Amino acid sequence: MPATATLEIGQSAPDFKLKGPGGQVVTLSEYRGSKNVVLAFYPLAFSPVCSHQLPMIQKDLGRLRALDAEVLGISVDSHYANEAFAKHLMLSFPLLSDFSREISAAYGVLDPKMLSSARALFVVDKHGRLAYKDVSASPDQIPSNESVLQALEALR
Repeated sequence: MPATATLEIGQSAPDFKLKGPGGQVVTLSEYRGSKNVVLAFYPLAFSPVCSHQLPMIQKDLGRLRALDAEVLGISVDSHYANEAFAKHLMLSFPLLSDFSREISAAYGVLDPKMLSSARALFVVDKHGRLAYKDVSASPDQIPSNESVLQALEALR
């Protein structure tokens, strides 16, 4: 069972520096002032439910970007595993490595038993504040993209 998320709507979202495709460092703050950001936490690359969750986000990527949002996937896997997973699923948004598990803990989604992230979606607005969160109660439950789209629509 994941740790209880302590972040509240309206609170500043914890910044991060995580390795993405090719080992390139991605920060949350680089989007501040220009894009809303959807953070999609997922437990493990190449797992069955994650192999379903991320393509569902890819399917809605055009709608998300039309609402001025960028999507960043985050897991505790290495950036090498995430890069291979993204290629396998033909994703066009970056998957980032929280190998130290610090960001999963900062967002309150680190499962202390499994040492992986819970399945969760967060929307961070252009000012760096948390605008929406959905942390799944079970690893088999996939958060709703429609709710994220509604949250982004409300930010317009």
